[in-house]
Amino acid sequence: MMKTTIALAAAALFALTACGSGDDATATDDSVTSADRPTAAAPPAATPAAPGPVHTRTLATVIDTGTPELCLGPVRESHPPQCDGPELVGWDWAAQRGVFEREGATRWGQFAVTGTWDGERLTVTSAVPAALYDAMPAAEPTYPEPAEQLSRAELERIQAEVLELPGAQDAYVTGPRVVVDVTYDDGSLQQWADRTYGEAVVVVTGALVDEE
Repeated sequence: MMKTTIALAAAALFALTACGSGDDATATDDSVTSADRPTAAAPPAATPAAPGPVHTRTLATVIDTGTPELCLGPVRESHPPQCDGPELVGWDWAAQRGVFEREGATRWGQFAVTGTWDGERLTVTSAVPAALYDAMPAAEPTYPEPAEQLSRAELERIQAEVLELPGAQDAYVTGPRVVVDVTYDDGSLQQWADRTYGEAVVVVTGALVDEE
């Protein structure tokens, strides 16, 4: 009888010990969902300046309604066209005689522009009008594979967030990633995106690119 009592007491003690030991007896779930992801760190506050000369990635519209501006985002289809863009410093319409249009006080035309970018304004060093621009054949863009595969809902959430990047023009989901078009990136915006969302989940492309 004594042995039976001791055995029962030992079994009860073992059960109580197991129940009270949360580290050993409780299974943990280490999976991470989109709701568990850390809140994105604030992006850089301003469009970075370029360390050297830059040029427009493609032809861009230059429009002047009093101050010459470079249209790096959407151009509203009207006559004359309308857009918002950075100021062009040192732009000379007299040097572009015969290759631009004019209506009233508004002048505009398409050019490939080279200059220096201070983060807000482009100081022009040269401009090639569309009629003389020999564009290389456009190649289909290729992107690195993202570090992780995200759902469409997560990508669309990121798409909305990256539109807060300085100089953001547009953002869209393509395949397993988000592409965001900005005015200019010296690499710091891409680095922020890689740290925040994982490498190559977001691809940052600039309308102004560094001269090679």
